[in-house]
This record gives sequence, C-alpha cells and structure tokens, in this order.
Amino acid sequence: MTRRDTDVSPLAHADQGVVATVASEVDRSVETTLRPTSLADFVGQRELVGHLHIVLGAARTRGQCPDHLLFAGPPGLGKTSLASIVAHEMGAGIRVTSGPVLARPGDLVALLTDLLEGEVLFIDEIHRLPRTVEEVLYLAMEDRRLDVMIGRGPSARSIRLDLPHFTLVGATTRTGLVAAPLRDRFGFVGALELYEREELRQIVERSAGLLGVALRGDAAGVIAQRARGTPRIANRLLRRVRDVASVEAHEIVDEVVAAAALERFGVDEQGLDKVDRRILGLLCGPFAQLPVGLTTLSHACGEETATIEDAYEPYLLREGFLTRTPRGRIATDKAFAHLGLRRPGGGLV
Repeated sequence: MTRRDTDVSPLAHADQGVVATVASEVDRSVETTLRPTSLADFVGQRELVGHLHIVLGAARTRGQCPDHLLFAGPPGLGKTSLASIVAHEMGAGIRVTSGPVLARPGDLVALLTDLLEGEVLFIDEIHRLPRTVEEVLYLAMEDRRLDVMIGRGPSARSIRLDLPHFTLVGATTRTGLVAAPLRDRFGFVGALELYEREELRQIVERSAGLLGVALRGDAAGVIAQRARGTPRIANRLLRRVRDVASVEAHEIVDEVVAAAALERFGVDEQGLDKVDRRILGLLCGPFAQLPVGLTTLSHACGEETATIEDAYEPYLLREGFLTRTPRGRIATDKAFAHLGLRRPGGGLV
C-alpha cells in the first residue's frame, strides 16, 4: 500500500458526505417546488381559480380571514396545492394534518388551540374524521370557540376556550362521505375536475423546466396524453422519462424518447398500466362471455376490491373500456380492440 493510498483524510470522506447531503437536499427542494405557489401559477380549474380570486381578494380587502374552504375531487388534481396557495395568497402560515391522524377530540383541540391569528388549518381526507372529532369542529368553525370538559365525575366542569381567527381548508376525495352538518359550515365548496390534455402539457412543460429536463417536439404532449387527466400522474411520468433519459444519456427528450421511456415502464398510449391491462385481459379473456362481480375480479387479478374500485375502475369507465351492469363488469368493444383480441362470437373488433 502506498502513502498516497493511506493519506486519504477522514475529513475528505466527511466533506463528500456533506456534499452528497446538500445535493440531496437541493434535489428534494426542487421536487417540492413542482407545486405552484400562487393562483397565477396554477394551471387548469379555471372556474374554481376564478372563484378563489374573488373569495381571497375580498377577504384581503376587508382585512379578514377568508371563509372556510372545502376542495373535493379525485386524487392528484391539486387540492393540497390549493391549500398552500390559499395560505400564500393571504400571507399566512399553514398547519397540515389529515382526518385519520386526528383519532381523538383531544388531538384536534391541541391543534386548534395552538393556531396563530390568521393561520390556515388544512385537513386532508376530512371525510375520514371520527364523528366525535368532527363535532368539535362545529363550534370552532362557526363561533371560534371550544367547550372543553375538565375532570371527571361530579367534579367535572366545562370551560370555554376562545380561538384566534383561522381558515379551515378541507380536502376530500369523497364528497358524499362528508357529513352534511360539516359540509354546510364551509363558506365555499370547490369541485376539481380532470384536466384537459393541453392543460397537462403546460404542467409538464413547467415541471420539466424546474427539473432541468430539456423537452423538444411533442414530448410534453406524449406525457400529457398518458397522464389520465391528473397532474400528479403527469409529474410522476415526467420523472420516469427523466430517469430513462439520464441513464441512456439523452440530453434532449423528444417524443420518441418519451414514448419509449413510458413504454418501458408499462404505460401505453392510452395511459393504461400493467394492472389496467390485467383487468381488461380478464374481462376480454376468461370472463369475456359473462358479467363479472367486483369480488371475483379482485381475486382473479390479485388486487383489493377497494383498489380496483377507487384507483382503476373510474378511469376505465370514463374512457369507455368497461361498463357496469347490475350483474357485474363487462368489457366494451374498445377494450377488445385495444388488446387486439376477438370478442367471442364475433370478429376482431
């Protein structure tokens, strides 16, 4: 062993570790900035954004907190981003939690009493709040106060706690599961819809600029077409395209590179992944001649019933690959044609 080999200082390794840590922190901060920070940066949901401009602008003019807001829609459409934007537009801080985390009334009381004047409290999946916790919110939202019981038995007494002005922003993927008394206490309810391809293209181009991915030609359109109308999926696919381009040393990502990268990850031109095609393969293959129940389909493809019903079936229904009947699911002609299969008793569709 030479002196040159043995004279490597531990500090050199430490410095390399620090550099790697700093680099990873920078990467994480870049990933976080994919979320828009203002209404002006938010792409899509034009009607909803217009309403928020009015609600937040009026609150700023009066020097008040905006009304409590509820955002509803499928996952990945921007509900969390909108909550952050509300806080940013009002120049306020934001506290983030979710319905399942608040298991007891005391959890919510501790959170509410720690709020500062004008802060935004964001509760994701608010429909999953336990009923006892939900009831604590009623007085807090309407009268900015809490009634708390101290002690037990005959010596127990109720004290009233006043809360600062705050804005509750709730997000839900299932509006019907939000109890009516809670839903009615929100001053504004906004429904988010799936995005058009052109809107997703703009989102992909913006994210590519933040990630340092050089897109050319219709690469953004290729990614947008396969994103199932959802910005979160579009950004995820963009990251996978970036990974392939990095490994294969493509400095420029055009539509050919993007399409090949997505095909490698099993995402076809219709945005279907491996599980989607497995579901359609069952409906067009072993179960092609009869309707299939959800439980049977779940066992056959190895996925939970809730996963099929919530994550995969809505897109397949919306795009016309399957239909639901009182007796079960049936594949459409479009599904057979996409898989290049023949419908039993008919020709190639």
